[in-house]
Amino acid sequence: MDPALVPALYDALTVARLGSVGAAAKRLGKTPSAVSQQIRHLTEALGVPLFERRGRGLVLTPAAEQVLPAATRLFDEAEAVFRLFGELEGTPTTTLRIAASDYMAKPLLVPVLRELALEGASLHFEISTAHSEEAIERLDRGMVDMAIASSPSERPGLASRVLFEQPFFWVAPREPGKKRASIVSRLSGGEPILRLAPGSMGRKLLERLLDEHGVRPRSTIDVPSVSLLLAYATGGVGIGLVPALPLEPQALRSVTLERAEVEPLPVKLLFREGRRPAPAVEKFMSMLEREAAQKRARLERLAPLRARTAAGAR
Repeated sequence: MDPALVPALYDALTVARLGSVGAAAKRLGKTPSAVSQQIRHLTEALGVPLFERRGRGLVLTPAAEQVLPAATRLFDEAEAVFRLFGELEGTPTTTLRIAASDYMAKPLLVPVLRELALEGASLHFEISTAHSEEAIERLDRGMVDMAIASSPSERPGLASRVLFEQPFFWVAPREPGKKRASIVSRLSGGEPILRLAPGSMGRKLLERLLDEHGVRPRSTIDVPSVSLLLAYATGGVGIGLVPALPLEPQALRSVTLERAEVEPLPVKLLFREGRRPAPAVEKFMSMLEREAAQKRARLERLAPLRARTAAGAR
């Protein structure tokens, strides 16, 4: 192997993650022409095209897409080697990049991060917001080190730890002065339907349930996050489908909840298979699982209670 190809491979991997030469050059501290030259050099050496243009960006060719997981593992191992040198020097610092849905932050991540901060842990966090499918895609492409996502099935090349099983609920504004009707019966009544981003697990479940009930919404409001969906519903506008974790009692006094007729989905901590986490990262993972166990107990109490409440309302 030509060692000179390793930097070129890293540049190509960065372009694949960010979708453009310009963005990759900015991240790498190089000029776009220098990055383009590295990609040409790598393409000529390998004898296969690496990228194709799609719109204004670049995507990997099918052949290069097959190599991406192996390239990601290569640089995972390189990172582990340099981390060991840092530990020998006595100044280890680990960066942990996490992709997770916005609603995971307050109930799940914040308590763990607060505790780590108080202990003075040597961890630098980069947390990005993404729905489950997008978070897993970022993990697959090496853009993050971990993903917290609803994933009913296993993914090749990824290891996972189940944090908890999460039910889903319909949420809708209360109707003062009216006989309380079930939320499902209100779906076809003309009220706006709140929808999460296309491709998200919440959007897929919503579309499936609307189809099962034969509902074609007359009015929809598309929102990018569960937090914003709840903000609309608690503000008096729209019916939505939400996961149970962000349903805090004090924020829901102005809405009605009803358990949705879907199986609870596992929320998992996912990471790339075979990657050896630093001790500080292992500690973070253990603390996250401990916090998730506490939330799991609350969700188990919440689900039957809310289901009975909805049934009583009908």
